[in-house]
Amino acid sequence: MAPYWNKHWGNPSSRQHHQGLIASAAIKLARRQIAEAMAVTPERVVFTSGATEANNLALLGHARTYGSGHLISVNTEHHAVLDPLAQLQREGFQVTLLQPQPDGLITPSQLERAITSDTRLVSVMAANNEIGVLQPLAELAAICQARNITIHSDAAQAFGHIPLGPDVLGLDLISISAHKLYGPKGVGALIIREGINLQPLQWGGGQEGGLRAGTLPTALIVGFATAVQQAMADREERWKRLACLRDRLWRGLQQKIPGLQLNGAAYPRLAHNLNITIPRVSGSRLYRDLRPYLTCSSGSACSKGAPSHVLQAIGRSRSEANSSLRLSLGRYSTANDVEQAIVSIVEAVAMQQM
Repeated sequence: MAPYWNKHWGNPSSRQHHQGLIASAAIKLARRQIAEAMAVTPERVVFTSGATEANNLALLGHARTYGSGHLISVNTEHHAVLDPLAQLQREGFQVTLLQPQPDGLITPSQLERAITSDTRLVSVMAANNEIGVLQPLAELAAICQARNITIHSDAAQAFGHIPLGPDVLGLDLISISAHKLYGPKGVGALIIREGINLQPLQWGGGQEGGLRAGTLPTALIVGFATAVQQAMADREERWKRLACLRDRLWRGLQQKIPGLQLNGAAYPRLAHNLNITIPRVSGSRLYRDLRPYLTCSSGSACSKGAPSHVLQAIGRSRSEANSSLRLSLGRYSTANDVEQAIVSIVEAVAMQQM
């Protein structure tokens, strides 16, 4: 990314001079690299500031082409989906939020029962950002395809970790983000199937096929594409290694903390995700005691400290949601990290239960 902060500083939309052409070529290459990872044509990749903007463009942009109708999603979605849907509800759209099973998953039959003659759009995230469960996208997409209903997926948590070809899965719109796979913050993309109509959310320059006005951040996009390539190169090996570490973490905690509960289905879920509820502890004290040793949370970074709506949706009480830990492993996590985490969490819990 470094050369595009200073040496190659040109605006990629300015192709009448050398600096602009260099930046434009870098964007073109990055778009192709990301498209190849998704097995789509480069024209289908629309760069955004992240998955939140991509979700807004997908949901608001597509629904508004109809003007009215019925929309379906899940009440465990990220607020980057729930809040645009709430806005569309204020604009007159009908919105149905499916209630997941206690394991965090919805079933194809749930979706079938919710569809009406006015259903225009379905949005189901690929992997939950808190409990890591993987929704049955292919089956859900097949239901939508048979009824000519557009299906969108917030795949920010899944891209780079699981196979995610939109055409293989039957998805029309997919939102992705760079920083969920070690890329820079502030850039993402919306992958759009040919023939899907969207209204832009902003105007002023005609960039990205008229769907997303504004000067493209060349350095961020270059970093995004590089992160994607690295994620694809070690995806399978990383999945196996992190699944082993995650299971080791779960077993170690389960053996030493009586009554420990796993949140979300054990399978299918992301290999690097573990979400647990610890009985009879104060969540606020637990996080305070763990802060010197462990980086963890009870829910989404966007929750602002409120009890997790995801955990409450799958049956946890407010107090249980507050005494839950969302733990993530990454490319650089080691077995020693796991052992240290077990010791730190067990000691913090024991201090409260003495």
